[in-house]
Parts: sequence; structure tokens; C-alpha cells
Amino acid sequence: MISLHSLLKTMVEQNSSDLHLTTASPPCLRIHGKMVRVKSPDLSSADTKQLCYSILTDNQKSKFEEHKELDLSFGIKGLARFRANLYYQRGAVAGVFRRVPYNIPSLKDLGLPPVVGELTNKKNGLVLVTGPTGSGKSTTIAALLDKINEEQYGHILTIEDPIEYLHQHKNCIVNQREVGPDTWSFKNALRYALREDPDYVLIGELRDLETVETALNIAETGHLVFATLHTNSAIQTINRMVSIFSGDQQNRIRILLSFVLQAVICQELVPAVDGKRALISEVLIPNAAVRNLIREDKLHQLYSHMQMGQNQTGMVTMNQSIMNLLVRRKVSMKAAFEASSDPEELDGLLKKAGL
Repeated sequence: MISLHSLLKTMVEQNSSDLHLTTASPPCLRIHGKMVRVKSPDLSSADTKQLCYSILTDNQKSKFEEHKELDLSFGIKGLARFRANLYYQRGAVAGVFRRVPYNIPSLKDLGLPPVVGELTNKKNGLVLVTGPTGSGKSTTIAALLDKINEEQYGHILTIEDPIEYLHQHKNCIVNQREVGPDTWSFKNALRYALREDPDYVLIGELRDLETVETALNIAETGHLVFATLHTNSAIQTINRMVSIFSGDQQNRIRILLSFVLQAVICQELVPAVDGKRALISEVLIPNAAVRNLIREDKLHQLYSHMQMGQNQTGMVTMNQSIMNLLVRRKVSMKAAFEASSDPEELDGLLKKAGL
């Protein structure tokens, strides 16, 4: 039977983002967003268990068998790092392995607007990077932290589940805490975070009310906080942040958010004409008018503010990001309209541009 190491090596050679192992199917690679079967016999339940268990410690095996699912990360020297999720389906072990490159790409390489790079000069506040699973949120935050690591002098503290990109000590010192091996939970780690004298804090994911409130409080007390959410627009992100709280608390949270929010970066990967994938992104940078709209709960007016004065604010809407790729012939018209949440507006932008 093929080994997990061989499959992971093939994954890297094929520039695949994910490897899927499940019964009654050959191993599958996700390449540029599409599932491709490896030329191999179908896997049995014994095969998937052997492959997935080959990278587990005895403690991890016990934990997986007790909880029926397990998140972990590991590295293979000279190859790459990987984030894995193991789970049971129809009584058999299955697993997904995501490739995490050793080298952290730059913000420019990722195709993010220049205003995103300016966020690393902020001394405090909250930066939210959002989007669906597999949209590159972790990579964007890793690029932001790496820029801080090279240009600033401070302490970067990350709380992740699991650790993905490894950061070296450069101008900053970097301490990366993983839920499980290093702390019992996000809540526990955040409770003691301020005693660890950080300047920059990464919270892998805002999962519940307590985590959101602690993130806001850390941002308010003079630290620059980065976090992720599974939301698809800036307006939806702010709504999610507020709605997680009970009705009598929401006005307080809106006011706090209006003061600490530094940016919302919503991103997605779309099929490109070269067969790979291209990044589209919506960027909200709160100015005085935007902060006032958040306080007054007039989020329906935010989008029009994002469309105006972009040379001054650096803000970008998702359709404008799509237009930028169309003008540069990076994506097809079909892919552009499929990616747009407002095709009618995109059509208007195309006509205005004479395309």
C-alpha cells in the first residue's frame, strides 16, 4: 500500500492544497480548487486507519478514539508543514491534510491591496480576516505577522488550533501557543494573554461570545489583535460580531467595535485563466464616517462609503476587486460573474469601463 509520506510528497509536487483520505475511493488531491483522484486502488477502512494513524502519537490516538475527531499539525523536513483533521465517517477513519508552506508569502505576492500592508504600522486595534474555508485567511495573517516581525520590535503572541505557519524570531520575538499541547482552550490562553506582555496577538478563530469579547478588550487596551471569522462580507462580519451578544449588550459592543476596529479583509479564491486560483478581496478601513455608522447601527449605508473616495481610504469592494482581475485578464467573464455577490452591479461596472 502507498505510504502517507509518498502521498504528501505527491501533494507538494502537484501543488495541491489538500489531500483527502476516505474509504471506497482512491486518495484525492484538491488542485486549484478541483478534486483529482490519485491513480491508486480504492482505500479500505483498514487502509485509511493505517495511513492516518501513521503520524499520530499514542496520546493523539487515544484522544482521537475518545472524541471521534482530531486537529493537529506536523512538519516533514525538506517538504512542508501540514494541518490535519481526522474524523470518523460511517464507522471508518477519514482524514484531510492541508499543505502549509514553510515559506511565508508577501502581501504583494498574495495580490492584496497596498492598504493592507499599512495595517502593520498600527499600534492597537482589531484586524479581522474573513472568508470561507480554504480562502487563504491563515496565509494572509501569516504574511501580516511576518511583515511586523521584519519591521517592528515587539512581542508577537499567537493562539492557534493547530499551529500552521511557523514564525522565526526576527526583529520581534514570536511565541506560538497551540490549543491542546500548550493551552487547554482559546478562552484559557486569552485569559492570561495580557500577562505575557504581547504587543501583537493572533487569535486563530473567534468562536464564541467570550472569545470575541476578550479580543475586543485586548484591542482596546493598546494591543494590535488579528483574528479570523467565517463571514463573506464586511457588513456580515460586523453583524456577526454584534449579534453574538444579547440584545441589551449590543449597543455597548457596537460602540466598542467602532473604536477598536482597524480593518475587515474579506477574501475568496476564484478560478483563474491559467488554471490556478486568484484572490479577490473586499477591504473595509474605518474612517470617522464608517465608525459613526457602526455606532448608530446603520450598516446598510457602509457599502456606499466603501465605493467612494477610495484613493484616500484604500477601501475596495469585492466587485471592484473582481474588476481589477478582469482588466488584467486574470479571470474569465464567467468566473467573475459566478464569484460576484451582486452581478448586476458588476455588469454596470463593466459597461462603465467599456468592457
